[in-house]
Amino acid sequence: MTDTDGRSLAQIASMIDHTLLAPGATKLQIADLCGEAKAHQIGHVCVSGLNVATAAREAGGSSVGVCAVVGFPLGNSMTSIKVLEAKTAVSDGATEIDMVMDIGTLKGGDDRTVTADIGAVVQAVAPVPVKVIIETSLLTTEEKLVAVECVVDGGAAMVKTSTGFSDGGATVEDVRILAEAANDRIGVKASGGIKDLATFLAMAKAGADRVGTSVGDHIMQEAAASLRKQ
Repeated sequence: MTDTDGRSLAQIASMIDHTLLAPGATKLQIADLCGEAKAHQIGHVCVSGLNVATAAREAGGSSVGVCAVVGFPLGNSMTSIKVLEAKTAVSDGATEIDMVMDIGTLKGGDDRTVTADIGAVVQAVAPVPVKVIIETSLLTTEEKLVAVECVVDGGAAMVKTSTGFSDGGATVEDVRILAEAANDRIGVKASGGIKDLATFLAMAKAGADRVGTSVGDHIMQEAAASLRKQ
């Protein structure tokens, strides 16, 4: 194996969702985020709904896609609100949606309602891919398995570990659990606390297809430096 586990810079870049979801994020910071993504040919930026139009404008003319979060970070807004939020984000230029699952309802055992919530957003923005944040740090192993089935049954494209705003972020073990449960039916996105190349590669090895990180540019710099040493 190489220091990037055999992955090229292009492969690593395509897996990254370069993320800025801080409440105080300014339009200038969103522009900088997009500039970093374009410089490293990163696959996507991930921003809040109010910043989608700015990100779409700044990423315009490049291969960088724009992901918008919906129902963020708690997931307990009404389905109709999530649908409106998702449709507005797509209208503003989002090419992907990361919605937060109705966590409390899943923990209460009503997986049918959780699936319907996901399905409503998926149908509202189809064919735009929807990734579903299940907030793994709040779930038992059994609840994680149920959540994956809800994501699959709701028609979403990926299950995502974390918002980064709760008790914990992505763990290698959680990614492995989700990947095994998904069984290639949907993708897996690791997000929350991923700050360096080593952690990125550990998540990828565990089964992550995508990785959300606020330091995508630094990870790309690490990867480039690692490849230069070979």
